[in-house]
Amino acid sequence: MGATLGADALRFGTAWVRSRTVLAAENLFLRKQLALYREREVTPRRATDATRLVLVLLARVFPWRGTLLIVQPATLIRWHRQAFRLWWRWRSRGPGRPRIPADLRQLINAMARDNPTWGERRIAAELLLKLGLRVSPRTERRYMPKGTGGTRRGAPAHRWRTFLRNHASVLLASDFCVAVTARFRVVYVFIVMELGSRRLVHVNVTGHPTAAWTLQQFREILAEPHAYRFVLHDRDSIYSPWLNAAVTAMGVRIFRTLVQSPPANAVCERLRGSLRRECLDFLIPLTEHHLLRLLKVWRTHYNRGRPHTSLGPGIPHPPAGLPATPLIGHRLPAQSRVVSRSVLGGLHHEYGLELAA
Repeated sequence: MGATLGADALRFGTAWVRSRTVLAAENLFLRKQLALYREREVTPRRATDATRLVLVLLARVFPWRGTLLIVQPATLIRWHRQAFRLWWRWRSRGPGRPRIPADLRQLINAMARDNPTWGERRIAAELLLKLGLRVSPRTERRYMPKGTGGTRRGAPAHRWRTFLRNHASVLLASDFCVAVTARFRVVYVFIVMELGSRRLVHVNVTGHPTAAWTLQQFREILAEPHAYRFVLHDRDSIYSPWLNAAVTAMGVRIFRTLVQSPPANAVCERLRGSLRRECLDFLIPLTEHHLLRLLKVWRTHYNRGRPHTSLGPGIPHPPAGLPATPLIGHRLPAQSRVVSRSVLGGLHHEYGLELAA
């Protein structure tokens, strides 16, 4: 931009030593070219900031409204206003108010994310009354993530993750996955999980999944008295409207995930990954019935022998004989020994303590 301004200033200076006749002829020549340029209706290039500034400065020297062709007069006036804003901003520059500390900005950001119903006034009150930090609500609004703040229109009042956490003990999540037999036959695996305890409630296989078959699986789970209130599944065509109506008649409410939103049923998606990594990737089922036997063994191991990090760690249905409290130190209890039991032919092992003989 500096080079362009310098070159234009040099041309303007040399114009002072030229005769008025030459300048008038050059001016007429340029205007004729511009007229021809407009007649051919060629799209002009967008003016750069340097070009706009030069036109604004030249317009202060002579009557420009009759000679302006490349843009509308209102455009030149707008450029002049923009140049005045830049000039006034440069004149009014100053140190300004200092920013709040970085750790306080991070705290405001975290409070807004963790509490989507809170607005800037609520966060300001929390900081003032409980932490002794006085921050203006308008200042906090600058550091809150977009889309947060209960006082803003359209802010979420209840996040999906919060709903799942509050109703995990009464919510079932279901999904399908596939397995391939030794004869390259595709078999569908249906799994149902209790979200709160991470317990694998039901597993079954079929070569031809239908809505009627899926409904029978829900009947086996919900036929007896239960405490479940919600069932979560995706939008697969197997979950037909009449299937959802039949499941609703069993005393639960159906929740369908959004289109192409696997994170909405993330726990069940992770269960599918565990099933592959811990079982199906290492075993080749011969038939559909062979696959079902393998899955039932893995289901018992998953519920009663496999630690789950999300539980603390913990076990969904712990077997009897586990220590009531964790042992302190690195020594086993006296008169005890470690025993192991193989699962799935030695693919996994379960360990425990028993009294030494």
